Amino acid sequence: MKIVIFGGTGFIGRNLKEYFQNNTSYDVDCPTRQQLNLLDEKAVDDYLRNNRPDVLINAAICRNPKYFVNNQAESELAQDLRMFHILEKRQDLYGKLLYFGSGAEYGKQNPIVSVREEDLTGDVPLNDYGLAKYTIGKAIENSRNIYNLRIFGLFGKYENWKTTFISGACCKALNQLPITIRQNVFFDYLYIDDFCKIIHWFVDNTPKHKTYNVSSGRKIDLQTLANIVISKSGYDVPVYVCKPGYGVEYTANNQRLLDECKSVSITDIESSIEDLLEYYKSIKDEIDILSLLYPGG
Repeated sequence: MKIVIFGGTGFIGRNLKEYFQNNTSYDVDCPTRQQLNLLDEKAVDDYLRNNRPDVLINAAICRNPKYFVNNQAESELAQDLRMFHILEKRQDLYGKLLYFGSGAEYGKQNPIVSVREEDLTGDVPLNDYGLAKYTIGKAIENSRNIYNLRIFGLFGKYENWKTTFISGACCKALNQLPITIRQNVFFDYLYIDDFCKIIHWFVDNTPKHKTYNVSSGRKIDLQTLANIVISKSGYDVPVYVCKPGYGVEYTANNQRLLDECKSVSITDIESSIEDLLEYYKSIKDEIDILSLLYPGG
């Protein structure tokens, strides 16, 4: 079986590339941005005609717009829409396309509480990021062989520890620095190792539906996560919460996923964090303490 992964150098793509390349059952190709411009329609058409992948995994997604300034986010989101529609037009050139959507499709102006796939009937997202994901998700429902795998919270090795909570907390604890939280909030976090196993199932099987919440199905707040990191790291560092109360919840129901992916189990959060801490211990010399203290500087 031939698998093509776009975005193989990012957090998700790099983990998927490593996972599938370690399995000799698959012929894996991961063209870089320099090798294939996904916004060049002719180049994409030529590539797909020459390769005819059984499974196309598009991990070349936009960066989170909250880290952008001025109009950068809008231009990136426009590119995400263009990239998707170029691939959507060529459904006859690949077996199936796995696209990574987002919980932001539900509209983050309201709490997103244990939402099901069929709950996408409320307000249209207000921000450009959510609106783009919402628009693409609607198009996928009418596609022949494209699947929308909605991500809520992922964590694991290769993510940007300077800007992500769990990895950042691990790096801070190992360097005996305080863990800071802007405001406590309930999230749904899925470990990247479990995510890769779930994607493996989607590669090997034909799903019954077009959209799935790829989540742990378990809600947990940031302060509890920080305490787990401290316990597993062995360093008794302080936790500072800047704003009292709770922020807007962001959690999902994953029953549809569990009903079909019966061979996949979700690792408990304590074991996942313990495993991730071991990874950061192995690269501790590469962690810049100043970046932990001043992530925007």
